[in-house]
Amino acid sequence: MKGLGTIINTIAVIIGSGIGLFLKNGMKQKMQNILMQACGVAVIFIGIAGTLQGMITIHGGKIETKGTMLLIFSLVIGGFIGQVLDIEKWLDALGEKIKTIAKAKEDNQFVEGFVNTSLIICVGAMAIVGSIQDGLNGDYSMLLAKSILDFVIVLVFASTHGLGVMFSAAAIFVYEGGITLLTVFIGPFLGNTLIENMSFVGAALIFCVGVNIAFGKKFNVGNMLPALLVPGVYELILNLIK
Repeated sequence: MKGLGTIINTIAVIIGSGIGLFLKNGMKQKMQNILMQACGVAVIFIGIAGTLQGMITIHGGKIETKGTMLLIFSLVIGGFIGQVLDIEKWLDALGEKIKTIAKAKEDNQFVEGFVNTSLIICVGAMAIVGSIQDGLNGDYSMLLAKSILDFVIVLVFASTHGLGVMFSAAAIFVYEGGITLLTVFIGPFLGNTLIENMSFVGAALIFCVGVNIAFGKKFNVGNMLPALLVPGVYELILNLIK
């Protein structure tokens, strides 16, 4: 059934964050800190692996790189557009609204937990490619693997950031579900190159999120999200030239 992967991923986030909330009061601050740092390092390497997978090829026993300029243009142009639109401001505002609805006004980490967790579990190769595979042929195996990873991530995050993490389940449902639904209609027209380019650019953003988790906020990742759209425009221009 197409869309099943999104449902499984959403349920995994809800259950994982629920367990994290349950464990919150039983975990010492030092334990929460080390788990956050460990999670941040894990996310960093997930981002690095995804980026290198899309950029490195081996021909004749020699390592070659590709997509370097695309990555630069994607991040620079995407960051510029995102900063002009101030996407993080809108994400924070959305978090505040959900925080009010959830009656969690005293939870100072609600917005941070919602925004950071939503970025981590939404942006990346597994979410994009997995949703596309689900939409094309109902193959949810990649989203199933991602659900296991997300389960661990949100468990740790919920134990440190509280209730806001659980509401990221809504973000994953809309994001992955939207990609899956869109793919059902336009999937046959998407090329493998475009999918790969969007995936490795997304992995680069995941690296930035990992740095923020492990070392404190260094990147405004929310404002860099338009970078995911640049590969599509890039391929469109190439097709027009051809």
